[in-house]
Amino acid sequence: MGLNAVLYVFLGGGAGSVARYLMSRYLPGSEGHFPIATFSANVVSSFLLGMVMYFFLLKDPGQHRWRLLLGAGFCGGFSTFSTFGYETWTMAANGYTSTALIYIISSVFGSAFAVALGLWVARAVG
Repeated sequence: MGLNAVLYVFLGGGAGSVARYLMSRYLPGSEGHFPIATFSANVVSSFLLGMVMYFFLLKDPGQHRWRLLLGAGFCGGFSTFSTFGYETWTMAANGYTSTALIYIISSVFGSAFAVALGLWVARAVG
């Protein structure tokens, strides 16, 4: 792994982190409610990762820099699994166990479905 690879991940990760921050500013918070901003970031990131992997791993595997920039970088910076864990724990600790369980199940299955959908959409347009 060269310095260029690290630079691509760094730049993509920065852009993904800024996009995630902006999403958290404009979507509802999670004070005892379903954390829609984090859920949305994880599902959208999973969808984008499905498309990136189709185009730059399956269809044109020679495009390593785009996979690094968009996949590892942007999607890695945009997704929020650590925030997901904290919000789940906070909901459960504050007595919102049902909401926490719904959040866990919908996040895991929603993200897996979004990856599959991203692959399908990319295949259809590509």
